[in-house]
Amino acid sequence: MELFLSRLAAYREREGSQRRRWLFVPYDQLSDQMGPLSREEPQSMGIVLVETLWKAARRPYHKQKLALILSNMRHFALEQAARGVAVRYLMGKAPYPTMLEAAMAEDAALRGDALEVMEPAERELRVALQPLVDAGKLRILPHEGWLSSSQQFRESLSSEGRYRMDAFYRRVRRDTGYLMERGKPLGGKFSFDTENRKPWHGEPPAPELPVFLVDPITQEVGDFLLTKLAHHPGTLDLTALPQRREDAETLWTWAKARCLPMFGPYEDAMSMSSTNLFHTRLSSLINIHRLLPKRILEEVLDLSLPLASKEGFVRQILGWREFVRHVHRETDGFRRLPHMERPLCANVPGDGGYAGWSGKDWRRRDAMNDPDGGAIPAFLSEGRPIPPAFWGKASGLACLDQVVSSVWEEGYSHHITRLMVLSNLATLLDVSPRALTDWFWVAYTDAYDWVVEPNVLGMGTYAVGDLMTTKPYVSGTPYLQKMSDYCKACRFDPKKDCPISSLYWAFLARHQEKLSENIRLKMPMASLRKRSDEKKQQDAALFAKISEQLAMGEVLSL
Repeated sequence: MELFLSRLAAYREREGSQRRRWLFVPYDQLSDQMGPLSREEPQSMGIVLVETLWKAARRPYHKQKLALILSNMRHFALEQAARGVAVRYLMGKAPYPTMLEAAMAEDAALRGDALEVMEPAERELRVALQPLVDAGKLRILPHEGWLSSSQQFRESLSSEGRYRMDAFYRRVRRDTGYLMERGKPLGGKFSFDTENRKPWHGEPPAPELPVFLVDPITQEVGDFLLTKLAHHPGTLDLTALPQRREDAETLWTWAKARCLPMFGPYEDAMSMSSTNLFHTRLSSLINIHRLLPKRILEEVLDLSLPLASKEGFVRQILGWREFVRHVHRETDGFRRLPHMERPLCANVPGDGGYAGWSGKDWRRRDAMNDPDGGAIPAFLSEGRPIPPAFWGKASGLACLDQVVSSVWEEGYSHHITRLMVLSNLATLLDVSPRALTDWFWVAYTDAYDWVVEPNVLGMGTYAVGDLMTTKPYVSGTPYLQKMSDYCKACRFDPKKDCPISSLYWAFLARHQEKLSENIRLKMPMASLRKRSDEKKQQDAALFAKISEQLAMGEVLSL
């Protein structure tokens, strides 16, 4: 980090002594196109960034995620210094408030008016900073990166108080006029989701991923990670990281030209030969605001694209992304679930799944002075620990092994593999929703509490019941066979001995009491009732055997 610090020091020497307005910039607000940085003269502004090992020590984050954050933070600091913004870049091991308070006490430039910050997106950071807010040393400003309001969200609630993305999405579409004409949705409907479900058979060819030049600043980050944080899981590939402002633009240009035209039809497809297909990989940069969601959305609306592809992408940015943020905020990260009779379970099994990573001895978070380790709703089951297969042990299921392998190699897999492979199999196996949520949080480069908790607790595992989804998103072998080519590479035959369908029937049988009244499961439950007692016993026995083998880290032998 010597090169980075020396470059930053050179800018500081030219800083001058004029009084400035000081802004703390969290790790996920790396933009000068929103907030005070977008409006005020650079020479009147100062920013504080905090790089602390305290954050990295909380969870075994993927090396690629740590590299993405640290490299973009350091480049953002240099970019702002080059504009004339004064920069204080704090490095250490202490929590955020400790480091900020020490800097305010030691640096004369930071004394006087309270430090300001746009409201952090992550609840975890908001909680960490609250003592400074309470003491009047940190003033919260509105976060200007969101596209919708709490009022829009609350006014879209169902009469029963349930959260429904389609109602919220329609409300925001009408308010903004996006993809609307004379008050009606373009194409006659708000969603083309049913048309965006084609399997991919190799044509059109999937685009190759862009490769980025690793400059000396990013190389320092890589060297630091491999020296100080080598115990973290995952492969580190610096050439896959968009690091600088121009890298973000390169990725966006690639996404517009190579991905978006085919995004819609193949949005749900999965393949052994491409972890990406036509997904844009923008989420990691959008979630840290290297690319602003408003800009991305408006540029997509101006592109000449098939309506199904355009609408599918708009729904991801304007609909789902905004929706899960509101759900997380409204429920305080699912700590408030008034509609559930038994909203919380007593314990997270094991250590939340961290023991599966055999590097550092990851302690339970309640032993890290963090008693509030996250909400643990479990509508269906308190669940089992994360199987070693999720940490890279071979399971013998090609779909699971392929997706897990890509996650630990890239810190990425697209949203259907997250939902219909990882979350699906974990749910069928009664894995702890909290443990699975924590696993997603550490494994993906785009995962933050406001993103991952609604997606996993709310949708992927049905842990909060029908609060935000109408049914569990589970499936048997036929869905995976239809939408992917995983079965062709699997040791199990999808028509003869694939165990996933048996896991599906065993899941419905175990949770029949809680799911029997769900109208969306009327047909599967009717089929379950017709299933013979012998078949049901076989399903239950197979579930027990598979659970035991996976818990032991064994390749399935049935």
